[in-house]
Amino acid sequence: MGPVASTAKKLEDLLVRAFMTDPALLEPLNGQQYLVLRPAGRVAEFYESEQARLKSRLPTSISHPHTGHVTLRGFYEPTRVRELRDAIAAWAARQTPIEVQVEAVDGFPTPFQIFIARLNRNTALIEAYAGLTAALDVTDFQRIGELPLEQWVFHVSLIYCGALSNSDWEAAHEKHARDVRPRPSEVLTEAEFVWYENGTEHAETITLSGNSR
Repeated sequence: MGPVASTAKKLEDLLVRAFMTDPALLEPLNGQQYLVLRPAGRVAEFYESEQARLKSRLPTSISHPHTGHVTLRGFYEPTRVRELRDAIAAWAARQTPIEVQVEAVDGFPTPFQIFIARLNRNTALIEAYAGLTAALDVTDFQRIGELPLEQWVFHVSLIYCGALSNSDWEAAHEKHARDVRPRPSEVLTEAEFVWYENGTEHAETITLSGNSR
């Protein structure tokens, strides 16, 4: 997948370390910021139960995120955190609540080897991503790990299987990937702006306060 794959892998590698408290893991994230959606209802419940199921069936060499989150963007703006936050808040003021719905347990292939809860590409998610792109395109904020909308897979990462051999990963994916029925969903009325500074994670909740037309 060339540049697309390397860009996506860079973002996933960063997010493996995200949302933790270990100073050694937080250090490489200094200066970076993320905009995420954090499910708290039925999608969160699915994330927890499916992650536990996969952990019980996969080798102990695997790792996993500590919280379920849907990443919308990554940034590197260590000296303009407040300006970036204000730009995101302006987008959020126009953005309506976003429905997220799990449609499958799937995986990103080698070299990623990540089990994900793949989300339905519904109108709300597509318009949110596109609207955020438009808002950012008129700025000079440095974005990291960004892909065009048509290439972006909306997802919640479940398990990182980079330690598995290619053949073991392929066997695990074939065994555990599946469509999800019924499809858990929830409507998110908030986004979370996360930034890393001086070895510390900071987070601010921002309301999605736009009105449906």
